[in-house]
Amino acid sequence: MADQHSTLRERRRAQTQRTIQAHAVRLFAERGYDATTVTDVAEAAGVSPMTVYRHFPTKEDLVLADQHGRLVAERIAASGAGPALVRRIGGALVESGAALTGDEGAREFLLTRLRLMISTPALRAKHLDNQYALQQAIIGALGDDAADPEAAFQAQAAASACLAALHTALVRWAEGDGREELPGLIAKALAAVFGDDPLSGVGG
Repeated sequence: MADQHSTLRERRRAQTQRTIQAHAVRLFAERGYDATTVTDVAEAAGVSPMTVYRHFPTKEDLVLADQHGRLVAERIAASGAGPALVRRIGGALVESGAALTGDEGAREFLLTRLRLMISTPALRAKHLDNQYALQQAIIGALGDDAADPEAAFQAQAAASACLAALHTALVRWAEGDGREELPGLIAKALAAVFGDDPLSGVGG
């Protein structure tokens, strides 16, 4: 019974977070990031400012918080230790890109968030922290591949390069209003960095 209550609380918490973030992103896009306050977001979501801050400690988090790190880490962990680092990391980034744009609502939400990140200086600066957190999630998901100093260095280098390619693909996708398929853009960016077919065998 306790587990059921805990699961229900987590679901309610996740739903509250989604509701707050959806209103925040909508208001930021309509009114401008700097012109919209946390109180405005709280009123639109039907909660108190304290509730907003409990779920999103900073205003920037209202845009930047997402499940990308978890999705990527899950896919890396599921890939096993066999494939090369770039294939494991790159494949996870392509697959998570497909998951994040799997339906029209999710695709439009991600597009709006990316436009805000690109156009808002405060969000661009904070985005670097997110990239670091994603890199750490990737390295943690690699497990034994990062167990010794040399392997850790290789994992950090591979993750950094893959994330640079991801960032380039995301910017291109947002600037093109999502007309191209995001997974294909990520794969194209990875190929530009690592060679013609760094993901050979992924999904096969």
